[in-house]
Amino acid sequence: MIEATLIEAPGRCRDLEPPPTFATVEEERRHRKVHLAGAFRLFARFGFDEGVAGHITVRDPERAGCFWVNPFGVHFSQIRASDLILVDERGEVIEGDYHVNTAAFAIHSRVHAARPDVVAAAHAHSIYGKAWSSLGRLLDPITQDACAFYEDHGLFDDFTGVVYETAEGDRIAQALGKGKAVILRNHGLLTVGGSVDEAAWFFIAMERSCHTQLLAEAAGKPIQIAHQNAVVARNQVAGGINGWFQFQPMWNMISREEPDLFD
Repeated sequence: MIEATLIEAPGRCRDLEPPPTFATVEEERRHRKVHLAGAFRLFARFGFDEGVAGHITVRDPERAGCFWVNPFGVHFSQIRASDLILVDERGEVIEGDYHVNTAAFAIHSRVHAARPDVVAAAHAHSIYGKAWSSLGRLLDPITQDACAFYEDHGLFDDFTGVVYETAEGDRIAQALGKGKAVILRNHGLLTVGGSVDEAAWFFIAMERSCHTQLLAEAAGKPIQIAHQNAVVARNQVAGGINGWFQFQPMWNMISREEPDLFD
């Protein structure tokens, strides 16, 4: 992940709080689960749901090789923290009352295995992400926001159907490399982060960047930001804790408006 300092707004403002720390594993697990439920609620609001497709995962802070994920067949808008299921390295549900999406395990288990730094990963069949993925191209640095992904995302240039095999998950992880995101050709987007908040924000930002580039190219030939300036902008908008911080207004909104996600 790119390192940089937090963006500071000009003028007077209250001190910015850093990401939380936890006194116990139980506190950290609870925090990860409620933020995961909140991320699903936001994905539903943004229209990222597509039938039973799509998944966000977060590592369990204590059980090595295990991650929490959405229950198969439950709409994003209805997911509560108590609905989440815990899946082990064999793909077996070891906590929870639902089945796991086979594709979620095939992809996310291999991404988590390949990237020890990744706490959470997000994938959905969002409209603009899958439209852009059909072009088989990386995003260009045509806006300040798109620079978040400049030289920090990959392309999985293949499609063989629904991902049921972990071997294909390994190839997706390889295409992701050390970046924050990967475009899955003819499929959609996948983003990762050091927290649920970060992975979810990068997915939202990437989906919007796909939308923007599709619009811009439909109207003409977009002017790309020069390499040096794109690198500076990437560090400013996506470095350090900026990905986490930019998710906080959305978290505050969804957690207040839909408090049943804490159930």
